[in-house]
Amino acid sequence: MPYSHESMDTDVLRWFKLVAEGVTVTEVSEAELVTQSGVSRALARLEAQVGTPLLERSGRTLRLTRTGEVFKPHVDRLLDELHGGLDAVAQFVSPETGTVAVAFQQSLGSWLVPDLLGSFRAAHPGVGFRLTHARDELHGLPLDGGAADLEIGTRRFRTGAEATRPGDRAVQTQRIANEPLRLALPASHPLAAPHVEASWSREDSGPADGSRPGTWLTEVAGDPFVGLRPTSDLRKLGDDLCAAAGFRPTIVFEGDDLSNVHGLVAAGLGVAIVPAPRAGSPVAGPGPVLYLPILDGGAERDIYLTWPADKALLPAADLFRRHVIDTVGAGRVRPVSG
Repeated sequence: MPYSHESMDTDVLRWFKLVAEGVTVTEVSEAELVTQSGVSRALARLEAQVGTPLLERSGRTLRLTRTGEVFKPHVDRLLDELHGGLDAVAQFVSPETGTVAVAFQQSLGSWLVPDLLGSFRAAHPGVGFRLTHARDELHGLPLDGGAADLEIGTRRFRTGAEATRPGDRAVQTQRIANEPLRLALPASHPLAAPHVEASWSREDSGPADGSRPGTWLTEVAGDPFVGLRPTSDLRKLGDDLCAAAGFRPTIVFEGDDLSNVHGLVAAGLGVAIVPAPRAGSPVAGPGPVLYLPILDGGAERDIYLTWPADKALLPAADLFRRHVIDTVGAGRVRPVSG
């Protein structure tokens, strides 16, 4: 009969996890400064406590039995929770340590997010970060499904009584910035000429030198468009702008991320509605793609900061949250590229 699980040693659970993932008993003993026989006896005690074999020999290594395969995910979660608890205690002892998990949209990874991380780390070098991409899916879950402390992106999540879908998390969200949109054109496009006579409205006389201030979407109504997938929030915004201009864009290529979209436009395969490049970003400056301001109203999107509403952030994460709000609120962000 198995012993009480309360008597299990977390060290042997770590060793079991390592061996289950392909580390040899010899390697575990060398890393943990324990004899090989000590590791083997500890693993045998664990199997006695569980009440069934968890590992079986396969050549020079051990592999999981079917029971071990069932047991391991629970060990992984337990050790993750323990690590998180120790990290939480360490952060309360010293908020200048710990790791902050941040999910962010890819389009913000070339300017806003690295700038915020750089300025924060300059003042708090002991804080680490775990970064993941958050797709701008219309119906995606916030905070990387709960794995992230904070999310920086253009999705405004439902809160309160509206957050009723299965899997919805209670979150708080705050608008921190606005991002203008541009029409991306290949350099060979007729509208990319620097001094094309513009068909401006009477309310906009245009710049004094006669150069083009931007474009109306109706001017590219007959062009092929490159876009993200229909589930993308940016794709929906672009489609809505075109609908307001009186046409439905002909999408000839759909990409999974904005780098694909930029590449297809540069190859002359279509035009696209994309976020305005920021100064110093990889797509800013002279190149195979021109980014014209869109004169139609509503050609912009908001950027939000999101964090959990059902639990307090650990000190390091809250420190970064306040840094984001203060930095962006003070206008200390890169300007849109000229």
